[in-house]
Amino acid sequence: MKKIINTTKAPAPIGPYNQAILSGNTLYISGQIPMDATTGNLIEGDIKKETNQCLKNLQAILSAANMGFENVVKTSIFLSDMKQFSEVNEVYASYFNAETAPARETVEVANLPKFVNVEISMIAVK
Repeated sequence: MKKIINTTKAPAPIGPYNQAILSGNTLYISGQIPMDATTGNLIEGDIKKETNQCLKNLQAILSAANMGFENVVKTSIFLSDMKQFSEVNEVYASYFNAETAPARETVEVANLPKFVNVEISMIAVK
């Protein structure tokens, strides 16, 4: 059985999908872009701020499912420019304990929704 997870503290989906799906004890979170849920504005021009906003959105969704970053087992990071990896990684590392950090891949892509520079998705387990 699946349960749809949505919160107003993260941007509303911009297509036919939900912010997250809880199936059993596993939470699948859709990719989050650097959009401020309150204003609907994109955070642009500073990859660290953009990454931080993505992670804040993910944190809000995790919280709506009564979870936190300690529950995350897998992340996927999509970048428009791999040259920004170290800056993204610096912000990302501030959200996770290095000893218990989740599995992850980071890939460069040609384009992302709304032509943002970063998008992050997660899988978490209770």
